[in-house]
Amino acid sequence: SDLQKQVERGELLQPLIFVLLVSCSVLLYFKVSLMDPGFVKPEEELEADRNAEQGWVMTQDPSPVKMRRCGYCLVKQPMRAKHCQQCQRCVRRYDHHCPWIGNCVGERNHPLFIAYLSVQLLVLLWGGLVAWSGLHFEQSWDWLKYNIVLLVSFLLIVIFTTVVLLLLISHLYLISSNTTSWEFMSHHRISYLQHSQLENPFDQGIVLNLWRFFC
Repeated sequence: SDLQKQVERGELLQPLIFVLLVSCSVLLYFKVSLMDPGFVKPEEELEADRNAEQGWVMTQDPSPVKMRRCGYCLVKQPMRAKHCQQCQRCVRRYDHHCPWIGNCVGERNHPLFIAYLSVQLLVLLWGGLVAWSGLHFEQSWDWLKYNIVLLVSFLLIVIFTTVVLLLLISHLYLISSNTTSWEFMSHHRISYLQHSQLENPFDQGIVLNLWRFFC
Protein backbone atom coordinates (compact mmCIF):
# COMPACT_ATOMS: atom_id res chain seq x y z
CA SER A 1 0.00 0.00 0.00
CA ASP A 2 1.01 3.65 -0.33
CA LEU A 3 1.37 3.97 3.44
CA GLN A 4 3.77 1.02 3.59
CA LYS A 5 5.85 2.45 0.73
CA GLN A 6 6.13 5.78 2.57
CA VAL A 7 7.38 4.00 5.71
CA GLU A 8 9.96 2.08 3.69
CA ARG A 9 11.21 5.34 2.13
CA GLY A 10 11.46 6.97 5.56
CA GLU A 11 8.60 9.41 4.87
CA LEU A 12 6.88 9.17 8.25
CA LEU A 13 4.66 12.27 8.33
CA GLN A 14 1.51 10.72 6.83
CA PRO A 15 1.89 7.38 8.67
CA LEU A 16 2.27 9.29 11.97
CA ILE A 17 -0.81 11.40 11.24
CA PHE A 18 -2.74 8.23 10.42
CA VAL A 19 -1.65 6.60 13.70
CA LEU A 20 -2.60 9.77 15.61
CA LEU A 21 -6.05 9.78 14.02
CA VAL A 22 -6.59 6.13 14.94
CA SER A 23 -5.38 6.81 18.50
CA CYS A 24 -7.69 9.83 18.77
CA SER A 25 -10.60 7.71 17.56
CA VAL A 26 -9.88 5.02 20.18
CA LEU A 27 -9.57 7.61 22.99
CA LEU A 28 -12.84 9.27 21.97
CA TYR A 29 -14.52 5.87 21.89
CA PHE A 30 -13.54 5.10 25.47
CA LYS A 31 -14.36 8.64 26.61
CA VAL A 32 -17.88 8.52 25.15
CA SER A 33 -18.40 4.95 26.38
CA LEU A 34 -17.30 5.49 29.98
CA MET A 35 -18.49 9.02 30.77
CA ASP A 36 -21.75 10.04 32.41
CA PRO A 37 -24.15 10.83 29.53
CA GLY A 38 -26.23 13.08 31.80
CA PHE A 39 -27.89 10.81 34.34
CA VAL A 40 -30.66 12.54 36.31
CA LYS A 41 -29.94 12.64 40.05
CA PRO A 42 -32.59 12.87 42.80
CA GLU A 43 -31.23 16.22 44.05
CA GLU A 44 -31.95 17.74 40.63
CA GLU A 45 -35.73 17.60 41.09
CA LEU A 46 -36.15 21.26 42.07
CA GLU A 47 -33.83 22.30 39.26
CA ALA A 48 -35.95 20.27 36.85
CA ASP A 49 -38.98 22.46 37.55
CA ARG A 50 -36.99 25.66 36.99
CA ASN A 51 -35.42 24.32 33.80
CA ALA A 52 -38.83 23.33 32.48
CA GLU A 53 -40.16 26.84 32.95
CA GLN A 54 -37.06 28.37 31.38
CA GLY A 55 -37.19 25.91 28.48
CA TRP A 56 -40.70 26.92 27.50
CA VAL A 57 -39.93 30.62 27.92
CA MET A 58 -36.95 30.24 25.58
CA THR A 59 -39.12 28.55 22.96
CA GLN A 60 -41.91 31.14 23.37
CA ASP A 61 -44.44 28.34 23.64
CA PRO A 62 -47.02 29.02 26.39
CA SER A 63 -48.24 25.41 26.56
CA PRO A 64 -48.13 24.09 30.14
CA VAL A 65 -46.44 20.76 30.69
CA LYS A 66 -46.77 18.81 33.90
CA MET A 67 -43.52 17.27 35.11
CA ARG A 68 -43.76 13.53 35.69
CA ARG A 69 -41.93 11.08 37.88
CA CYS A 70 -40.17 8.21 36.22
CA GLY A 71 -42.06 4.98 36.74
CA TYR A 72 -38.80 3.05 37.08
CA CYS A 73 -36.32 5.08 39.18
CA LEU A 74 -38.93 7.50 40.63
CA VAL A 75 -36.93 10.69 40.00
CA LYS A 76 -38.69 13.75 38.60
CA GLN A 77 -37.66 13.96 34.98
CA PRO A 78 -36.43 17.24 33.51
CA MET A 79 -37.88 18.08 30.13
CA ARG A 80 -36.40 15.98 27.29
CA ALA A 81 -35.16 13.32 29.74
CA LYS A 82 -36.00 9.63 29.32
CA HIS A 83 -35.42 6.45 31.28
CA CYS A 84 -33.01 4.03 29.60
CA GLN A 85 -33.88 0.39 30.19
CA GLN A 86 -30.32 -0.76 29.48
CA CYS A 87 -28.63 1.72 31.84
CA GLN A 88 -31.48 1.66 34.38
CA ARG A 89 -31.21 5.45 34.78
CA CYS A 90 -32.95 8.54 33.45
CA VAL A 91 -30.79 10.54 31.02
CA ARG A 92 -31.06 14.29 30.40
CA ARG A 93 -31.72 15.26 26.76
CA TYR A 94 -31.80 11.57 25.91
CA ASP A 95 -30.92 10.80 22.28
CA HIS A 96 -30.53 7.01 22.15
CA HIS A 97 -28.75 4.06 23.73
CA CYS A 98 -25.89 3.10 21.45
CA PRO A 99 -25.00 -0.63 21.51
CA TRP A 100 -21.64 0.10 19.81
CA ILE A 101 -20.39 2.15 22.77
CA GLY A 102 -22.49 0.35 25.39
CA ASN A 103 -23.73 3.67 26.78
CA CYS A 104 -26.46 6.23 26.33
CA VAL A 105 -25.97 9.29 24.17
CA GLY A 106 -27.34 12.23 26.12
CA GLU A 107 -26.80 15.81 27.16
CA ARG A 108 -23.19 15.48 28.30
CA ASN A 109 -21.62 13.15 25.74
CA HIS A 110 -23.64 13.90 22.58
CA PRO A 111 -21.13 16.50 21.24
CA LEU A 112 -18.26 14.09 21.91
CA PHE A 113 -20.23 11.35 20.16
CA ILE A 114 -20.42 13.56 17.06
CA ALA A 115 -16.67 14.23 17.32
CA TYR A 116 -16.05 10.48 17.60
CA LEU A 117 -18.14 9.77 14.49
CA SER A 118 -16.32 12.50 12.55
CA VAL A 119 -12.85 11.23 13.46
CA GLN A 120 -13.92 7.65 12.84
CA LEU A 121 -15.18 8.62 9.38
CA LEU A 122 -11.82 10.22 8.55
CA VAL A 123 -9.98 7.09 9.70
CA LEU A 124 -12.24 4.83 7.64
CA LEU A 125 -11.95 6.96 4.50
CA TRP A 126 -8.17 7.09 4.81
CA GLY A 127 -8.00 3.39 5.66
CA GLY A 128 -10.10 2.63 2.60
CA LEU A 129 -7.72 4.58 0.37
CA VAL A 130 -4.73 2.80 1.89
CA ALA A 131 -6.32 -0.62 1.38
CA TRP A 132 -7.32 0.24 -2.20
CA SER A 133 -3.77 1.38 -3.02
CA GLY A 134 -2.50 -2.09 -2.12
CA LEU A 135 -4.97 -3.93 -4.36
CA HIS A 136 -3.68 -4.69 -7.86
CA PHE A 137 -6.26 -7.08 -9.25
CA GLU A 138 -5.14 -10.21 -11.07
CA GLN A 139 -7.20 -13.18 -12.16
CA SER A 140 -5.27 -15.91 -10.41
CA TRP A 141 -5.67 -18.08 -7.34
CA ASP A 142 -2.27 -17.10 -6.00
CA TRP A 143 -3.22 -13.40 -6.09
CA LEU A 144 -6.45 -14.07 -4.18
CA LYS A 145 -4.65 -16.27 -1.64
CA TYR A 146 -2.10 -13.54 -0.80
CA ASN A 147 -4.56 -10.61 -0.94
CA ILE A 148 -7.70 -12.09 0.62
CA VAL A 149 -7.14 -10.33 3.98
CA LEU A 150 -6.61 -6.95 2.31
CA LEU A 151 -9.64 -7.47 0.06
CA VAL A 152 -11.92 -8.43 2.96
CA SER A 153 -10.58 -5.48 4.97
CA PHE A 154 -11.42 -3.10 2.13
CA LEU A 155 -14.96 -4.47 1.82
CA LEU A 156 -15.50 -4.16 5.58
CA ILE A 157 -14.18 -0.60 5.53
CA VAL A 158 -16.64 0.29 2.75
CA ILE A 159 -19.55 -1.12 4.80
CA PHE A 160 -18.54 0.65 8.02
CA THR A 161 -17.85 3.90 6.18
CA THR A 162 -21.37 3.85 4.74
CA VAL A 163 -22.90 3.18 8.18
CA VAL A 164 -20.87 5.89 9.94
CA LEU A 165 -21.52 8.44 7.16
CA LEU A 166 -25.29 7.88 7.27
CA LEU A 167 -25.28 8.01 11.08
CA LEU A 168 -23.29 11.25 11.13
CA ILE A 169 -25.51 12.90 8.50
CA SER A 170 -28.69 11.92 10.35
CA HIS A 171 -27.36 13.26 13.67
CA LEU A 172 -26.23 16.55 12.13
CA TYR A 173 -29.67 16.95 10.55
CA LEU A 174 -31.40 16.39 13.90
CA ILE A 175 -28.97 18.70 15.71
CA SER A 176 -29.61 21.45 13.16
CA SER A 177 -33.32 21.29 14.06
CA ASN A 178 -32.67 20.83 17.82
CA THR A 179 -34.34 17.43 17.89
CA THR A 180 -33.12 14.22 19.47
CA SER A 181 -33.39 10.80 17.86
CA TRP A 182 -35.89 9.76 20.53
CA GLU A 183 -38.07 12.84 19.91
CA PHE A 184 -37.90 12.30 16.14
CA MET A 185 -38.92 8.64 16.35
CA SER A 186 -41.50 8.97 19.16
CA HIS A 187 -42.96 12.44 18.61
CA HIS A 188 -46.55 11.18 18.98
CA ARG A 189 -45.86 9.56 22.37
CA ILE A 190 -44.01 12.41 24.14
CA SER A 191 -46.23 14.53 26.38
CA TYR A 192 -44.34 17.84 26.08
CA LEU A 193 -44.51 17.58 22.28
CA GLN A 194 -48.13 16.44 22.19
CA HIS A 195 -49.26 19.46 24.24
CA SER A 196 -47.10 21.96 22.39
CA GLN A 197 -48.68 24.39 19.97
CA LEU A 198 -45.54 24.17 17.85
CA GLU A 199 -44.40 21.12 15.89
CA ASN A 200 -40.91 21.54 17.33
CA PRO A 201 -40.87 24.00 20.27
CA PHE A 202 -37.10 23.76 20.65
CA ASP A 203 -36.16 24.80 17.10
CA GLN A 204 -34.52 28.26 17.11
CA GLY A 205 -33.07 28.19 13.62
CA ILE A 206 -30.18 26.18 12.16
CA VAL A 207 -27.37 28.56 13.17
CA LEU A 208 -28.52 29.01 16.78
CA ASN A 209 -29.31 25.30 17.15
CA LEU A 210 -25.78 24.34 16.03
CA TRP A 211 -24.24 27.06 18.20
CA ARG A 212 -26.11 25.94 21.34
CA PHE A 213 -25.23 22.29 20.73
CA PHE A 214 -21.51 22.63 20.00
CA CYS A 215 -20.68 25.79 21.93
